[in-house]
Amino acid sequence: MVQSERDLDEVLQSHTVYTNVGKGVLAKSKDLLAAFGMDDQTKICLEILEKGELQVAGKERESQLSNQFRDIATIVMLKTINPETQRPYTISMIERLMHEIHFAVDPHSNSKKQALDVIRELQKHFPIKRSPMRLRLTLPQQNFDSLAEKLTEWKTVTVSKDESGSQVSIVCEMDPGLFRDCDAFVRNLQGRSEILAISVHGEGDIHADHYEGHEEVSSSESKKPTEDVVQLSEKIQKQTLSADDTQGQVKQNKCSTCDAIVGDAKQYREHFKSDWHKHNLKRKTRQLPPLSADECRADEEMSDSKSDLNEYSF
Repeated sequence: MVQSERDLDEVLQSHTVYTNVGKGVLAKSKDLLAAFGMDDQTKICLEILEKGELQVAGKERESQLSNQFRDIATIVMLKTINPETQRPYTISMIERLMHEIHFAVDPHSNSKKQALDVIRELQKHFPIKRSPMRLRLTLPQQNFDSLAEKLTEWKTVTVSKDESGSQVSIVCEMDPGLFRDCDAFVRNLQGRSEILAISVHGEGDIHADHYEGHEEVSSSESKKPTEDVVQLSEKIQKQTLSADDTQGQVKQNKCSTCDAIVGDAKQYREHFKSDWHKHNLKRKTRQLPPLSADECRADEEMSDSKSDLNEYSF
């Protein structure tokens, strides 16, 4: 559990309650009694902190919505491909398509859930489809014909097949929406399924685990996991370093939780809302060392891969 600040003076600038803080209008005692049943302003401040809702300034809210819009577009990009080229759309193209369907961010909803909703809506208007996932299916030799018939029905693509003794192992690619049916079917055949990559496209795979492809896998399919996220993170870091060089006089703040320099006061505040910081905060409560931005994204992708599949069927 995260340790909270206990000193009220470290949280509030004053213990005064206002009806309109922008105009400096103080709350009257009778109004406090009517609303809180008391006029002790310190106790009222504590109650507001405990039960109240955070009001975000217009520019900050706009920034949050813009960042979440970008996050959703990134998820859509990583989970979809152009069916004609078998490659993902660019992030700018995804954002343009999202604007064309008049998508509006819901700040109270999970980005991944919204991304899946966006994919459904985009499929109604544009040539876009879910990236196939890559699985390794292993089962007894005598049950393989039943599986092969089902895979043909599901229109899966077979990457490789390997026979070892009485067991048959097949690596295939299929629509993520079929995963749960496939997993249940293989289990009924006394087999098991293993997720090798949760998203496969021409730019590389997004892996659920480290995967060393079979010799039969083509060079385009055996590429390393997609490096879009890593490259984006490196670009941000370079921009930050460049800003440090040109604005050496600006105080740079360090986040002790992430053990990293995160920039000026504004960037410092934004950092505390980032998935990177939140992820390291969870690790800190478990007494684990902090991760870099790249490591954090990789760790989240790994930990989310299985739970993410529960949302894939539609």
